[in-house]
Amino acid sequence: MWSLGGQLNAKAASTWPSPPNLIGTAGLYAWGYNLQGQLGLGNITLYSSPKQVGSLTTWNYIAIQSHSLAVKTDGTLWAWGQGYYGALGLGNQTDYSSPKQVGALINWSSVLVTAGSSLAIKTTGSLWAWGDSSYGIHGHGNNTMYSSPKQVGALTNWSKLGGGTEHCLAIKTDGTLWGWGYNIDGGLGLGNRTDYSSPKQIGALTNWYSLGQTNSNFSIATKTDGTMWTWGRNILGQLGLNNRTYYSSPKQVGSLTTWLSVTGGYKHCVATKTDGTLWSWGENTAGQLGLGNVTRYSSPKQVGSLTDWYTVNAGTNFCFSIKTDGTLWGWGKSEEGQLGLGNRTDISSPSQVGIFANWSKIATGTVQVLATIT
Repeated sequence: MWSLGGQLNAKAASTWPSPPNLIGTAGLYAWGYNLQGQLGLGNITLYSSPKQVGSLTTWNYIAIQSHSLAVKTDGTLWAWGQGYYGALGLGNQTDYSSPKQVGALINWSSVLVTAGSSLAIKTTGSLWAWGDSSYGIHGHGNNTMYSSPKQVGALTNWSKLGGGTEHCLAIKTDGTLWGWGYNIDGGLGLGNRTDYSSPKQIGALTNWYSLGQTNSNFSIATKTDGTMWTWGRNILGQLGLNNRTYYSSPKQVGSLTTWLSVTGGYKHCVATKTDGTLWSWGENTAGQLGLGNVTRYSSPKQVGSLTDWYTVNAGTNFCFSIKTDGTLWGWGKSEEGQLGLGNRTDISSPSQVGIFANWSKIATGTVQVLATIT
């Protein structure tokens, strides 16, 4: 998301890079794997370069895995792709290859998808979940499947969503951090490996700021002081702590206070700093770290020397970043054309996707991508 402002420390705020011009409406584009129709293009054809989803230019928040969710500027919620477990929220388990409106409400704010599950926050601050309920990932206190949106508790102070493949994290408006779902690798950050089917507070701090979404059982987040924290699965150094030790509670990555946008793939992470530099670490078998090699690193390494990187997003073993000039860049694995470069060739250094300079948002799944252009 581009709404990265908020209660940041003075140091971070003074060096905050300028985002691209995001004024106006946004068209929706998709590419990569499409067997369940998750690209929303009315078919199940794989595309290795961006294709526009319909002709509307009113798309806002987006999320994708085996199914996709999106919120339009009018606050309506739309879903498409694999409907198994009721993940689309349409009251059935049917797959759809083009966007379908979920209900008639116009107060949806943000969305998150995992493998078979959906979560969303409304403008009222209420939290909703539906779809696959394995490990209590819905937060409803049970393992019941729901094929329509169901509110999680009665609170109305939910603000931001993140997490991993089978666990969820959320930040409330008071800056507290909460987690629930699968926890065998300590990805909930609760100091144990117990699954929870309803939200549990992680520590007592009230200065959590942003959450990354990963494609595995680990977590990544930032605080309002610009520090970065990771925890959970660490088989290939994806926590950035210069080791391969699993941690069941948040651990600070280094001592810097200038982290801006953070995200994780299956066994790697990528992040930007407030000075516009790009950093990555973890598994690198497909060049997903963007360092021009396939060497694994267990602590952050700078990608090149440019200072115009703004936001990042990672798939299973690939990455994307939008620069401050609005251009889109991708690197890593491309076996399903997920880099959007018109081929299926792996790339170990950032490569520009097309010639457009007005990309605004990017959402990655395991091997599929959604993005918006202003």
